[in-house]
Amino acid sequence: MKKRIFSVTISLLCAILFVLGHSSGVLAQTTLTYSIFFPATHAQAKAGDAWAKEIEKRTGGKVKINIFAGGSLTPADQCFDGVVKGISDIGMSCFAYTRGRLPLLEALDLPMGYPSGMVATLVANDFAKKMKPKELDDVKVLYLHAHGPGLLHTQKPVRTMADIKGMKIRSTGLSAKIVEMLGGVSVAMPQGGTYEALQKGVVQGTLAPMETLKGWKQAQVIKYTTDCANIGYTTAMFVVMNRKKWDSLPRDVQKVFDDVSQEWITVAGKAWDDADDEGYKFSAELGNKVIKLSAAEQARWKAVVKPVAESYIQSAESKGLPGRQAVAEVELLIKKYSGAKK
Repeated sequence: MKKRIFSVTISLLCAILFVLGHSSGVLAQTTLTYSIFFPATHAQAKAGDAWAKEIEKRTGGKVKINIFAGGSLTPADQCFDGVVKGISDIGMSCFAYTRGRLPLLEALDLPMGYPSGMVATLVANDFAKKMKPKELDDVKVLYLHAHGPGLLHTQKPVRTMADIKGMKIRSTGLSAKIVEMLGGVSVAMPQGGTYEALQKGVVQGTLAPMETLKGWKQAQVIKYTTDCANIGYTTAMFVVMNRKKWDSLPRDVQKVFDDVSQEWITVAGKAWDDADDEGYKFSAELGNKVIKLSAAEQARWKAVVKPVAESYIQSAESKGLPGRQAVAEVELLIKKYSGAKK
């Protein structure tokens, strides 16, 4: 009899705790995985972590986001498909790492002369909203961001195109074509492998924003930066969620994600510009030099890479995509936001 009473009491207690847990939201908590290809110390990994904490705060603990930085859950070039397949619930990486998978969005990475990370980030988000690329239908776009102007960082000085001829340069996506048109040899690889490639002489330079010199410690394995901002390209990046996971969230939680993500567009843009500033300082402290191209050389470089955009247009339109409209939209948005550096 005592055993029966004890058993009933335990069952009743468990039922009460279950009800209390649901009413307090403890047992109703949704735990999500977030794959970020940046190392945890990188400015954008920190911005992503702050975003996740803000989501948790505004949902009152209904959502918990576990971050896997440094590509520890999915490698950089598998992050997007990893989200689509549900390997991670949320992912941050570069569109360019899955070249050909997201063709319309490649327009964002063209050498259009982006002046800053803020401008590139604002352009990327507006472009996606305006053009509505079908290639993003498999995911829920939370927000996009993009780095400041990609410059040339090398182990020997580059003052003219003649200096680049035959030089192996790390690049990715459409920036590979920029390298080739300038006379270099493009070597495709994500940022994660660049330090070692430079250190071991696999490549002699890299085409990347200034932030990589500190964020990825690449200032330690280069000596010169050639400021070619007049042909500055960017690499657009995504923060996306698995579509089924998104659809399973309550509407009030979805609203929190939308609200915080909208706010984080400028947070990410500023983080890129601040990181570029830190990259300049870190590289200078190590004794590295910045080379300014002459006016004549700037004009030469710009003329040489101009066909990259036309090549993109032809490729996109051969796939039935509005390539010319996409390029025109990017150009228009860069002009619109050209004063929004900080």
